[in-house]
Formats: sequence, structure tokens, C-alpha cells
Amino acid sequence: MRFFLGAYTSDREGAADGIGVLCAGSADDALAGGELAFGGTAARAASPSWLAWHPTQDVVYAAQEAAGTVRAFARTGEESVAPLGAAVPVGSTVCHVATSPSGRSLVASCYGDGRVVAVPLAADGALIGSEVAVGDVADDAYADLGMSARAPHAHQARFVPGALVSTDLGADSVRVWAATGGALNQRQAVVLPRGSGPRHTVWHPSGHLYVVTEYSNEVFVLRPAASGAWSLVAGTQIIGTQEGVDFPAEIALSRDAAFVSVSIRGSNTIAVLRVGSVGSALTTVALVESGVDWPRHHVIERDTLLVAGQRSNDITSLTIDERTGVPGRVRRRVEAPSPAMLLADR
Repeated sequence: MRFFLGAYTSDREGAADGIGVLCAGSADDALAGGELAFGGTAARAASPSWLAWHPTQDVVYAAQEAAGTVRAFARTGEESVAPLGAAVPVGSTVCHVATSPSGRSLVASCYGDGRVVAVPLAADGALIGSEVAVGDVADDAYADLGMSARAPHAHQARFVPGALVSTDLGADSVRVWAATGGALNQRQAVVLPRGSGPRHTVWHPSGHLYVVTEYSNEVFVLRPAASGAWSLVAGTQIIGTQEGVDFPAEIALSRDAAFVSVSIRGSNTIAVLRVGSVGSALTTVALVESGVDWPRHHVIERDTLLVAGQRSNDITSLTIDERTGVPGRVRRRVEAPSPAMLLADR
């Protein structure tokens, strides 16, 4: 399988030149358990730390974190892309991009200033920078209780059935948006415990949203009602982690959605949680070594877990026991400069 790599360049103290290429086995393999090979740079870009595909076009979008811009890249070869139009400014420290299922917009999340920004897309996938829509930044609900107000830090947005949801790590909230007509209008904010730091999410086919927190080492479970109102239904501590030492990063589902995995920076581990109660409950079952330093992102491809080690400048491959959901020891490793995320080719 082939992957494109988000990475950090010199403007974020990284070693990459731009968007990278990784192969796990042959590029056309259906499985990712083969030998790992770094294929160099697909396109030069400034700290393209997060990547996302257009739903139908051969276009990939990058969050250029230090520059505060997003940019479209059109495919020019099997392992190369080139800029499609100019970079579009969206906000300070843009760290995530997501494309709408309709292919009509790109939503960027900006950690530095808390902005959630929608950029319209042309029919060919190009960014329409003249029609950018900016949502209101998150309010700190705890400030109304007499506590000191904190700065918002938007971190991720995800399109789910009937809504757009985003996390704000600074305001400890999961925000629900109506993303219609090119505008961003907040419908609701679900407030999590103060200081938890909601970072990334994954949507479970049972209709639950799992939210991993960067500061409190927890996974919360949210669910929308038929009315469209969202509520917090459960939460669990990731057993074996230490607050202030460990900082969870990515959350992903196993192929059968029976397990959830979380990459944890600090202890450099992968936590595995079992899904129960028809999606509404999670229980930690294992904490295993990732084999990298600062596992910023990971992906699951059937029975293989690939982990991006931002600080160790490498990517590891671990085989998953699909009966238990638990990865084994590191089987393969390849050097790759400052990897921040892996995006499977299609």
C-alpha cells in the first residue's frame, strides 16, 4: 500500500522537505504488512502537518501549520503532486483539514487562534480563497463559573451524519455545527471536564463519537439524539497512563469497530480499548510499545498498525491480533523525516 505523509519542515523544527511518500509492501498491495520504504518527497510544502483527500478528485489538501495556510495539490504521478492554485490563509497554527462528503468545502482547524474556517472548493478541487467563512471561536464555559478564561485552541473537525463536529482543546468543548450554504453556524457545544483537552475524534458505526483528550488521558463518548441534540454518555480513563507525562494524540477504530486504539506521546505507547454496550462503553485492554518516539499519528489497515514517530524520524509497522485488537512487537521500521500523519492512497 502507498501512503502520503504529512510532516514538519524547518519552519517547525522538522527535517522534511514537504509531503512525503511511504510504501508498505508493493504500492498496489491490498494489505500494509509488507516491507516499509520511504519514497522521498511528493511535493515541497511548508510543514504540511495534516493531509486530506478530496472525496472524488485526485486532489490532496495540506494544512501548512507554521504559515497558517491551506493548500491544494493535484496529482501529477503515482508518487507526486503539484500545487493547484495559491495557498489560502486561514488562521494561526492550522493543524487539521477535513473535506465535506459533497466535495464543496474544506474545513480547517487552527490551534493558535481557535478559528474554524470553511473554504469553498471549485469543481476541480481548487480552493476558492475569496469566499472563506469563519465560525465564531469557542467560549470558555468555565469562565462563567468564575474561573479564569482560557484561549480557544481548535484542533480537529469531522463530518458525521447530519452535522460537522469540532474539538476545542483550550475550551474543553466539542462543538456541533450546521455547515450549510458555505457558512458555519454553531448549534451546540458539549462541555467536557475542565482541563481535559479534547483533541481528536473517531465516529463509531453505532452512532457514537469517541473523543480522546490530550491532557487528562481519557476517551469520552458522545451521541446525538433523534432531535439533533448531542449529549455526553460515558467516559473512561486510559489505564496505565500518567497525567502530565502522557499526551494522547490520535484515535482510530479496528477493522471490525470492536476496538479503539490511541497513540500516546510521552510513554510512546499504543492503548487498546474494547467497545461494549452497543458502542456506548469503552474499557482499556492493553498498553503496548509503539516503537517510536512521540507517536503523533497512527493508522490501522486491516491487521496492520502503522505509527508515525515525529521525534524519532521513523515509521513502524506492528501486526494486530484481530481477536484481541492488540498489536504485537514492532515488525518493520523505516526512516522518514519528521512524520506527522499518514494518509492512505486510493
